[in-house]
Amino acid sequence: MLLVIDIGNTNIVIGAYRGDELVANWRMTTKTPRTSDEYGLFMYSLLEHRGIKKDEIKDVIISSVVPNIMYSLVSGIIKYFDTQPIIVGPGVKTGINIRTDNPKEVGADRIVNTVSAYYTYGGPAIVIDFGTATTYDVVTEDGVFSAAITSPGIKICANALYQKAAKLPEIEIKKPKSILAKNTVTSMQAGLVYGYIGQVEYIVKKVKQEMNCEEMKVVATGGLAKIINSETDVIDVLDPMLTLKGLKIIYDKNKS
Repeated sequence: MLLVIDIGNTNIVIGAYRGDELVANWRMTTKTPRTSDEYGLFMYSLLEHRGIKKDEIKDVIISSVVPNIMYSLVSGIIKYFDTQPIIVGPGVKTGINIRTDNPKEVGADRIVNTVSAYYTYGGPAIVIDFGTATTYDVVTEDGVFSAAITSPGIKICANALYQKAAKLPEIEIKKPKSILAKNTVTSMQAGLVYGYIGQVEYIVKKVKQEMNCEEMKVVATGGLAKIINSETDVIDVLDPMLTLKGLKIIYDKNKS
């Protein structure tokens, strides 16, 4: 079996593949510091809870945008699963060509998502990940990662309102019944959600215009993608498991 791990700024998402089937997945908070034993035992207990023996895990692949936890996490995997994980980065085959000013700056999660969208749904495509930041990545018909846009995530925007305005409360991020809000909480929700929908629609429109390609497929993933997807028709595919699928694709390319 294969363990795939995506380490983001907010969450660590873990999946277990048996062959080509994703048989289990989990989400944990990205928290530092943790020891190698804490990581190893936690993953061991997750697998055991689903009836998966640790000896079944033969390989591990990781994408990470949080360097500070990598030493402990990798050490935990080596100690508890007796395997050296593949780390997505320079030297790892991905099947796409990154043509940006500095390819080394492109986050591993963005590479993995783009690989997943391209090999699962085809190109050209715009890949949107609604995470801590919201990222928009462009992959061409022939598999070139050609452009990237980064904006503050919707939670960052909500936290900025709460932390920087003395009289504004912390709120749940959800769409209110109407954009015509009648109180402080729903007015904030309206501004955040409808404003974010507008951002997504405008960025997608501009990318298609500048790429001179109205037929680009838009693939979305990430924790808050559902909220936006339900309110706009610019997203063609919502795939919550996009990153885990991408890690499996990259693993297969490096083991074949």
